[in-house]
Amino acid sequence: MLLRRVMGPAATAWSRRHFSDFLPDLIITKATSNQLNALNRTAATKQHLRVAVEGGGCSGFQYVITLEDTPLEEDDRVFEKDGAAVVVDPTSMDLLKGSTVDFAQELIRSSFTVINNPNAVSGCGCGSSFEMKE
Repeated sequence: MLLRRVMGPAATAWSRRHFSDFLPDLIITKATSNQLNALNRTAATKQHLRVAVEGGGCSGFQYVITLEDTPLEEDDRVFEKDGAAVVVDPTSMDLLKGSTVDFAQELIRSSFTVINNPNAVSGCGCGSSFEMKE
């Protein structure tokens, strides 16, 4: 009894929390920050990577990833790693929470991509389209 008073409320309060409460908002890989920094070394103005989600694609939603040097919107979320910035609008953030932004080099192409999205049920083969969990 004394131990419970010292330790606080019973552990049942924890079980009511959602798993998504414990996810990081966005994970940026070292490959992403390295590539963004390399691009910025040769750019006339510093660029950031904008990651957004739009309706469309073969699975219902698609990732839109662009390099921008435009001013940020007031409600944009900025995530930095090693001097590289990734920007996400609030609507897209709801669909991206817990995802990883990576830079992938493959045999036929190199690109920034979103991987390990815990909010997605499935994706298409190209990796740019996904279906949301219900």
